[in-house]
Order: sequence, then structure tokens, then C-alpha cells
Amino acid sequence: MFKPTQPLSKSLRRLPLTTKQVNKGFYKGTGSGSTGRHTKHGGYIIEWHKVRTYVVPPALKDFNLTPFVTRNMEPTRGRFDGDPKGALSGTQYLTKWKLENGDD
Repeated sequence: MFKPTQPLSKSLRRLPLTTKQVNKGFYKGTGSGSTGRHTKHGGYIIEWHKVRTYVVPPALKDFNLTPFVTRNMEPTRGRFDGDPKGALSGTQYLTKWKLENGDD
């Protein structure tokens, strides 16, 4: 009965599709592109002319752009310095448990 105006329907048609608007089998992807090809035996061959390379400026210390993350970041929690097993160490777990729960 009621229809949207003509300019509104044109702008709605140009929006990107989502997986909820189409039937089974629609794969949106990430837009990353391929870096090689599949072989008939199940392997993958990298084609090096397709691989993206990023050029670092020659004088990076004098470069004017700043990184997205600060260089003055403090160490994150959960690091186990000095313990070769890191978070998988049982002694670290037991000492932390005793500190939080007491000697039960």
C-alpha cells in the first residue's frame, strides 16, 4: 500500500549486504585478498608478487608520525618475569592463592 519515496529506495539499495539479508551461501569475507593459490593435493603455494610489503622509512627515529600506542606504556599485569614456565607454573599459582585466600 505505502511505498518509500523514489530517492529513499535508491539509497537503500546501495547499502552493503549483510548475511541476514541474503540466503544461505553468502560469504562476506574481509576484503583481504589472496596471497597464493591452492594445489589439487590440498597444499597452498604462496605467490610472492601478491604478498603485501610495507616499506619502513629510512630515518624512523626522526619520523614525524606517532604510533597509535604510546611508547611509555607500563608492563601489563599477568607477566611472570624470572619464571621460565610463566603462567603455567604451579608455584606461582599456589603463592597467589595463599595471598588471596590465606593458609587454609
